[in-house]
Amino acid sequence: MNPLSPAPTIEIVRVWKRYLPSTTPVDALRDISLTLEPGERVSVAGPSGCGKTTLMNMLGLLDTPTAGEVRWNGRPVGGRSERERAHLRLTGIGFIFQRFYLLPTMTARENIELPMRAAGVDRAERAHRADELLEEVGLAPRAGSFPHQLSGGEEQRVAIARALANRPGLLLADEPTGELDSAATETVLALIDSVGSASGATVVTVTHNPEVAARSHRHITMRDGRVVDDRREE
Repeated sequence: MNPLSPAPTIEIVRVWKRYLPSTTPVDALRDISLTLEPGERVSVAGPSGCGKTTLMNMLGLLDTPTAGEVRWNGRPVGGRSERERAHLRLTGIGFIFQRFYLLPTMTARENIELPMRAAGVDRAERAHRADELLEEVGLAPRAGSFPHQLSGGEEQRVAIARALANRPGLLLADEPTGELDSAATETVLALIDSVGSASGATVVTVTHNPEVAARSHRHITMRDGRVVDDRREE
């Protein structure tokens, strides 16, 4: 298993993202510039349609700018091959989504092993790492359970373990508690807090929930595709 990927310095430099769904272009991002320092805990908030998820996709190398550039550790991502970008996504970035996206025909352990298998980790190491993560998220007794046998909070904890499988330096969480009740929300947020602190990873959370945003140390607010506020707590 590879060691923890160092948390990167990520620069978004005058980025625009324009979509052409019809005859009227839509600018999802408008001239955004910001820098994420290694190990930061960042929330991104704003009304629906303001560009939060598009920004997350830029950070996660799932989308490319129409103009401007994204840099990892000073190197433009656009200059990397698609194979290199895919490898960076797989080993350097962990994704947590609102709807979990666990494969229904795989057990909790198998879902966690999936990104390691894609990264070429051998079977014994995959199993060891998956069991380690299941213990960390408090689900060791549910290792053989399928998603339909788990509660929503348990599914999200498995999804967090899966996101951590390859020890990424950047953790991206898109509305990670949007489908959870208050008790499960607190459990999941505490888990994200603890794993972020323990690993030193940069954690970026997109959320509508002010209570979720309050757990971060830096708060970015977006509106109409622009960053309208960016502040760090003292």
